[in-house]
Amino acid sequence: MTLVLRKLRLAVHLLRGMWIVATRFPRASARERMTSNRAWSLEMLRLSGMKLVVHNDEARLDSGVLVVGNHISWIDIYVINAWRPTPFVSKAEIRKWPVVGWLAQQLGTVFVQREKRSDAKRIMHELAERLHAGELMCVFPEGTTTDGQSLLPFHANMFQAAVSASCPVQPVCLMYEDAQGRQSTAPAYIGDMTLDASLSALLRAAPLTAHLYVCDPLAPGADRRVLASEAQAAVDTALQRMRGAPAVVETMAEMPLTSSSRNSPA
Repeated sequence: MTLVLRKLRLAVHLLRGMWIVATRFPRASARERMTSNRAWSLEMLRLSGMKLVVHNDEARLDSGVLVVGNHISWIDIYVINAWRPTPFVSKAEIRKWPVVGWLAQQLGTVFVQREKRSDAKRIMHELAERLHAGELMCVFPEGTTTDGQSLLPFHANMFQAAVSASCPVQPVCLMYEDAQGRQSTAPAYIGDMTLDASLSALLRAAPLTAHLYVCDPLAPGADRRVLASEAQAAVDTALQRMRGAPAVVETMAEMPLTSSSRNSPA
């Protein structure tokens, strides 16, 4: 099958997602929405030439938890939703993306305007309220995407929501693997790469396996910096475990709320 045809199939699938959300979600229960979202995301991965393998899923919490993970690509969101649908914190620019932005908004995404420092307080309050009400939320605390071979420091700002809501944090680790069982950087959406170039690289590299490791939950504590450091250590340990190497943890840092990353949805 040609690359153009495979991209066309993905475009049709995105449009089908819009139709499902617009016509079925208004009458669907929360459980039905989650089931539909997960099935649609699994099909998104299949059409992208990818299968999902989940590790340590018995540690998963299903309510009132802040999910945090490393960030490699736009496909990360569909991998996490194929595991367990979870609303995300995303940069405001995503809202303007055709189809994807509309879907994100309908699925409960919290959009943050990073260039406005005053938006930080609003985001923290909204996240804390949703977590306290028993909802799930997911953030990528590296603040940008990487090639997935190592971690950037986890910024502590978003962890304040878990501290304020006294809810646990569940780190998850993503890693992509090629058909030969080697870690693959093909899905990475980094630097000046366009979305179309990223999609082309991912499709050409197929078949791929998306590995998602569910780390044990962390108690919120009283210090967001300590919590961020613990979460980073857990993700790094999971990454090294999946690669069979000793864990090395970098220093955690605060993220300036005025910074932005063109490639990062979070």
